[in-house]
Amino acid sequence: MSGGDKLDFEIRPNPRPVSAAERAALMANPGFGRVFTDHMVTIRYAEGKGWYDARVEARGPIPMDPATAALHYAQEIFEGLKAYHAADGGVTLFRPEANAERFIESARRMAMPALPPQVFIDALHHLIEADREWIPTADDGTLYLRPFMFASEVFLGVRPANEYLFVVIASPVGSYFTGGVKPVNVWVSPNYTRAAPGGTGAAKCGGNYASSLVAQAEAIEHDCDQVVFLDAVERTYVDELGGMNIFFVYDDGTLVTPPLTGTILPGITRDSVLTLAREEGRTVVERPVSFADWQADAASGKLREVFACGTAAVITPIGGVRFPDGEFTIADGNPGEITSGLRQRLVDLQRGRADDTHNWVHRVS
Repeated sequence: MSGGDKLDFEIRPNPRPVSAAERAALMANPGFGRVFTDHMVTIRYAEGKGWYDARVEARGPIPMDPATAALHYAQEIFEGLKAYHAADGGVTLFRPEANAERFIESARRMAMPALPPQVFIDALHHLIEADREWIPTADDGTLYLRPFMFASEVFLGVRPANEYLFVVIASPVGSYFTGGVKPVNVWVSPNYTRAAPGGTGAAKCGGNYASSLVAQAEAIEHDCDQVVFLDAVERTYVDELGGMNIFFVYDDGTLVTPPLTGTILPGITRDSVLTLAREEGRTVVERPVSFADWQADAASGKLREVFACGTAAVITPIGGVRFPDGEFTIADGNPGEITSGLRQRLVDLQRGRADDTHNWVHRVS
């Protein structure tokens, strides 16, 4: 079948897969995004034909003409989600339907065709089935899945492309931040912004991350793990980190996070945290938070915890904040009770160790 909501996948097993011994050695300390599995999924799209030629095949280079549209006009989007080794020995995905829907929204913003959600999820299933032996069993290990799509038409001209390639690759990973779960330091960028109203801030496109790299390099120069961006209009309010959303926890247990106004990526972990916190009976508020208030509330003790959240980082406490005129810490710089509790609830859900009242956990096998 081609062009519809359901595609038949041709399975082409890798004729030279990594040996079991080599795979075990690679997975002993995979880091993040440096080790890759044996297979990938590819699906093609052509205007007037739709989606077609769905395959699971050996992971390898993608032939590309120098005039491929994505290289010149940056029509590219991606997603990130994880496959987990579940408590019962099976494999789970966490809210893949939400990733599929966000992929559609990103495609719409970048003038790209929408991949049907069922095809997106089927692609994940097929890759996991082909590379199940690559899923780490350790508590801090997961199989990171990277679906992406780019304009593959060969042409020069400023218009949406007529041909696209959708790909899924997979990477066994450990903790996103070196050293595991511990408070990280962040740098508040004085010179750079991530996204402006009317821009692509709510789309998960490569350009947003490319524009953040110079600020991230600045953060590393100041011995920080991540950069924090302020809004592009007033340079006053906290937007998000280079690759994560942010939450503030106050002394009365209230959680506050910046609202989704089009400049912030609507994180699936962010949405999950909002839901879980409300279930705990906590007050959750989506409102602007100025950097000045962040600093003042940390100094007064009103602000007790701050954490970043995202698929890769899960929930990571922020301990120190640095900026050109100084620095400050959040409470004593250690993980707070609410941050730790929400992280544990999320991890237990993802790995099938807790009751899934929201039907968030998708069982692959």
